[in-house]
Order: sequence, then structure tokens, then C-alpha cells
Amino acid sequence: MPDYSKEFLELLQSVNAKRPKIVIEHILKYGFITSEELKTVYGYNHPPRAVRDVREYGIAIETYRITGSDGRKIAAYKFGDSSEIRFSKLSGRTALSKTIKDKLISIYGCKCFIYQEVMEERDLQIDHRIPFEVNGDNDMNPDSFMLLSGSANRAKSWSCEQCENWNNKKDKTVCLSCYWAYPENYSHIAMLPIRRVDLIWQGEDIEKYEKLKEQAISAQQSIPDFIKGIIESELKKRT
Repeated sequence: MPDYSKEFLELLQSVNAKRPKIVIEHILKYGFITSEELKTVYGYNHPPRAVRDVREYGIAIETYRITGSDGRKIAAYKFGDSSEIRFSKLSGRTALSKTIKDKLISIYGCKCFIYQEVMEERDLQIDHRIPFEVNGDNDMNPDSFMLLSGSANRAKSWSCEQCENWNNKKDKTVCLSCYWAYPENYSHIAMLPIRRVDLIWQGEDIEKYEKLKEQAISAQQSIPDFIKGIIESELKKRT
């Protein structure tokens, strides 16, 4: 096992949140943890999210590939350079996050930046517009962060982690034009030529959704296809 510095071990011990703590303790005991173990042993269906939680405490984690129990290549994770500590005190990060979150809510309201879903403050998660793995924490301006629902954060994490820029290029200008950073003005999604619109019906609007659903079923179409058809028809009328 590597000979970790006292400072690094103190940082590891300062992590009390369940998910990152499990990852840390497993790596300390066995030297690494795999995506398979995170799923089968600990029940985490989105292993990269658990690993990302560790990274967000300022702890360097390296990803590499090994052979899983079924013979396929899977991800494995181990501690990286222990000198790469971005936050030495969790309390400082927590206070910073609270300040940024309050500022974003005061400007944009209590809603998810991706899905535009109005939510309770406690259910909103603060996230870097440009992923931590690409740009670190060099910019602490509140506008460099966004508030996301849990589902939006998981969707963003999965998409970003498949992106070539996340894994190799590390070019923050690529992220600046991505849907996951600025859904209101983007040219790609994780470097792919894709456009998307995420719609949420809440409160009184749910009745409108149910009417759309009934009409889609009557037309023997999925709801997304039915809505796209309405939009395309309306665009033709306007041209």
C-alpha cells in the first residue's frame, strides 16, 4: 500500500458523508475499488457519481480499466497524486456552497437549471457548470455554478463522463458551449450533434399533460413523438 502523507490521511478522515466515505475506506483497505463492486457490494447503480463525490472533497482519484467477473472491461478507481488537494477543509467548502446556493436562488429562483422544475431548496444540488474534472475550482463566481435536481445531476454526470473532453482534452471552452453548462445557449451535448428540450408539467399544468397523453395514445404515438409532431406542424404554419 502507498505511504500516504499525514495531511492526506487527515483529509480522508474528515469525510463523513456515507457515499464518499465508503469509497475511501474500500480503497484504503484494498488499494482500489471497481464499478462492479460499487454496484454489487454497495448497491450504487451509478458508480461514477460515488467516485465524483470523493473528488469533490479535493481528493485525487484515478480511473483505469480492469477485467470484471464476466470478462468484460470495467472501470476501477484508486487514489491519485495525494499532493493534489484542492480543499483542505470540508467546512470551508460547505460554507462556500451555501453562499453560492443562496446567491443563485436569489437570482434565478428555487428551480433546476436543466429541467426548470420548481423544487424545495433542500432538494437542489449545486454543481459546476464546467465539470470539476475539467476546470477544477479555479472560478468561485456564483455564475460558474448551477442548481440541479438529483435526476438532472445524475443525467449530466453520466453524459459528461462519456465525453471525450472530460476524459482526454480537458478544454473548458468545449464545456462552455455544451448543453450541460448552458442549456439556454449551446451547440452540442458532450461533443455530439444533439439538441434536446426537457419539459416539466407541475401543479395546474398536469391537466394539460394528461390531455396530451390521451391524444398521443389515440394517435398511437409516444408522447415525445406526438409533441414533436405538434411543434413541426406549428413551424410549417409559421414559414
